[in-house]
Amino acid sequence: MTIAGLQKTTLLDFPGKVACTVFLRGCNFRCPFCQNGEILESGEGDITEEELFSFLTKRKGILDGVCVSGGEPLLQADTPALLQKLKSLGYAVKLDTNGAFPARLKQLCRDGLVDFVAMDIENSPQKYEKTAGVKVNMDAVFESASFLLSGKTPYEFRTTVVKELHTGEDFVRIGQWLRGANRYFLQNFRDSDAVLCKGLSPCSDAQMQAFKQLLLPFIPHALIRGEE
Repeated sequence: MTIAGLQKTTLLDFPGKVACTVFLRGCNFRCPFCQNGEILESGEGDITEEELFSFLTKRKGILDGVCVSGGEPLLQADTPALLQKLKSLGYAVKLDTNGAFPARLKQLCRDGLVDFVAMDIENSPQKYEKTAGVKVNMDAVFESASFLLSGKTPYEFRTTVVKELHTGEDFVRIGQWLRGANRYFLQNFRDSDAVLCKGLSPCSDAQMQAFKQLLLPFIPHALIRGEE
């Protein structure tokens, strides 16, 4: 298990929970707007599993949950064992995923190892590969989204909105795809030195509101992150 980092407290990442976020190294996507570009390749971890669980043991009763993020957590073969250990300590578990590994996602949920899933929706299906930066098996992404839409596990979908990558037409198509989703968030791109590709821009508040309005006929609960 290669742990790239640990955010010791978050009040935002896990709905209704005081949590920490564990970042696992490695990702199969190369989204140009990614804020975690330094952990996308395999490599050394910043903390050991022993250090992580020492921290979590001490924080029992203070933290309610653990967000397991990346990278793409489902790339690592040891992720199920990690989640099992988190659950054995009594923590609720949130999993962040890009949806590329539906069989693994379904198995973790069926085994009771995940309490909440956040799936990134990179763009409309027609522009997915451009936005993910790699060739994408869309059947796998569709399968993961369909599984979450079935409501067996609490979830949210979220799209990082980039001025150069997303249009109103894209959000109409996303709305048609994810029609009836319980939770869908637009989150505006934030530029930083860590972003994978330079030259990208956030959208204006007016653009974000316009995109939300295009989604609402299909996803009445669509929100801009921060509105909730």
